[in-house]
Amino acid sequence: MVNVGYTLMCEQAGPKQLVDHAIRAEAAGFDHLVMSDHYSPWLGTQGHSPYAWSVLGAVAHATSRAELLSFVTCPIRRYHPAVVAQKASTIGMLSDGRFTLGLGAGENLNEHVIGGWPHVQQRHEMFEEALQIIRPLLNGESLTFSGNHFEVPDAYVWDRPERPVPMAVAASGRQSATLAAEYGDGLIATDPLPHLIEMYEEAGGAGRPRYGQVAICYGPDEAECRKIAHDQFRWFGLGWKVNADLPDPDAFAAATQFVREDDVAQGIPCGPDVDRHVEAFKKFVDAGFTHVALVQVGGDSQPMFLDWAQEELLPRLREL
Repeated sequence: MVNVGYTLMCEQAGPKQLVDHAIRAEAAGFDHLVMSDHYSPWLGTQGHSPYAWSVLGAVAHATSRAELLSFVTCPIRRYHPAVVAQKASTIGMLSDGRFTLGLGAGENLNEHVIGGWPHVQQRHEMFEEALQIIRPLLNGESLTFSGNHFEVPDAYVWDRPERPVPMAVAASGRQSATLAAEYGDGLIATDPLPHLIEMYEEAGGAGRPRYGQVAICYGPDEAECRKIAHDQFRWFGLGWKVNADLPDPDAFAAATQFVREDDVAQGIPCGPDVDRHVEAFKKFVDAGFTHVALVQVGGDSQPMFLDWAQEELLPRLREL
C-alpha cells in the first residue's frame, strides 16, 4: 500500500497556519508530511515564505505519528552542508526519529539571496560535495573535508537521534538518479516517470523509498478552483531547467503571463470530482513511487480540503 502524504506548502501559508495544517493532516490520517523549503514564493500571489526549519521544529513537536520530510532543501548556497546536517539531526530528535532529510540542487529563486547563482555544472559538483559532507555527519562521524567548493576543517554533530536521519535525494535524470542511489536512502521526484525509477534501481536504489508529489485543487466549484490554480500554480509547467534559473517571483510572473487556465487545468485536476484527483495520484503509484504527497493548491482551502480528504479521498487512495 502506498504511503499517502500531505504537503505543507510554505509558499501559500504562514508559520502558524502550517503547524495547524500539520496537526489536522495527521488527525485526518495522512501518513507523512512534506515541507517545502524556500526563501521566496514562486509567485507573489502565493504570499508567504516562512523559514521552513523553524516550522519543522514546531511541527515535529506538535505531531506524534506522521513521518516528516523536507521537500527539498538545497545545501549548496543559502545553507552550508555542515549546518544542514546539524539541523536535520535536531529535527530527527524532536520528531523521535520521524524525519527524513530531502535534498536537491536548488533554484536561483531561493539561493541568490546570499550571492550569485552558479552554472548548472558547478551546482552539480557542489551538490555532490554537500552529500559527501552531510552523510558522515548524520552518521555521527567527525569530519574534516577539503573540496573544490566546500571546506570543513573540523565538524561533529553532537545531538543526533538513535537512528541516523536518512537522506532522500531529488533526481530528474540518469546522473542525478545515480547520485541518489550512491549517497541517499531514498529518491525524490516531482514527475511520475517509470524510467526514472528504473534508472535509480539499476544504480543500486532497489528496495528504497521513492517520494513523489502531485498537485491538485479540490473545491466545490470547478471554475473557482481553475482560477486559484492558474493564479498560484501556473509556474508548475515551466519545467525544472527554467524553474532552477529564474531569479524572483516577478520573473516567474513574466514567464507565465501567457499561460491559460486551460493549460494549468490539463496538469492539475480542479474541482470536486474525486475520481480525477485519484487518477492524478495513481500515475505516481503506477510509476513505482512508494510515498506520494498531495499538494492542495490554495492556502485558504486547506481545512476544507483536509476534512474532505479524511472522508472521501483517503479511503479511495488506500484502495490503490
